[in-house]
Amino acid sequence: MTTAVAAPGRFELVSDFRPTGDQPQAIARLADGVSLGFKSQTLLGVTGSGKTFTMANIIQSVQRPTLVLAPNRTLAAQLFTEFKEFFPHNAVEYFVSYYDYYQPEAYIPQRDIYIEKDASINDRLDRLRLSATSSVMSRPDVVVVASVSCLYGLGSPEDYRGLVIHLQRGQTLDRDALVSLLIQTQYRRNDFAFERGQFRVRGDVLELRPAYGENALRLEFFGDELEGLAEVDPVSGEVLARFERFALYPAKHFVSREGVLERALTTIATELEQRLNELRRAGKELEAQRLESRTRYDLEMLEEVG
Repeated sequence: MTTAVAAPGRFELVSDFRPTGDQPQAIARLADGVSLGFKSQTLLGVTGSGKTFTMANIIQSVQRPTLVLAPNRTLAAQLFTEFKEFFPHNAVEYFVSYYDYYQPEAYIPQRDIYIEKDASINDRLDRLRLSATSSVMSRPDVVVVASVSCLYGLGSPEDYRGLVIHLQRGQTLDRDALVSLLIQTQYRRNDFAFERGQFRVRGDVLELRPAYGENALRLEFFGDELEGLAEVDPVSGEVLARFERFALYPAKHFVSREGVLERALTTIATELEQRLNELRRAGKELEAQRLESRTRYDLEMLEEVG
């Protein structure tokens, strides 16, 4: 049975199949358990018995945002593809670690050797993570397929939500103030290259690439009035859609509102002095010197680039 386009904000399962065998009973009992507030339930089944399809039916039944946890990227990618097919009109997102390679920093005090942190970030996975976050913040019909990466903190949800830029056609908006706000939300100005997480200004037109999307957003100004909002192809410039309003989410997960960074720098500096005193009292002058050097450098970088 194939379902038509979903109503706004509701999960609608699209499939040519219908539950059979033990599936209807499992769907009904598990959905009832969710409604009754059970903390845990278990669905058992051999490989190929339709567990993913059963879970998709449960999601449609309970109509709640859903987090699907997988033990590794491979299984997460498989589940993401399957849920994407079941819910083509809803937000099905993919959230796994964006590191292709990660070497944490380390220090060997006996030999005074410092090993710098080294990492390689997958740009596509970073975009998908940001897309998942923006969907969770903006709509109720969301399925996020994730690895254990989702268990780690991403900064303050309040700060992230507080830095969402709400745009509406016809509103009075100073373009220079908007540019400053974009920089605060970690977008970078680049009038030549035009990549994800960047924006450019050309006359009365400001174009930007949302960090969580594939296309670009074009803002057309007439003085201080936002005259036009459109989604455009970043290469050809072709207009793909026009909006009356648009919510622009930050380009990074780790963002902070005004005043938060200053308080954090003060706290770090205070804790640094306390730790340095502890190390020096213990006769660990080499460790104290290394800690002070690295932390002072990090503080300077935070002050300069945020």
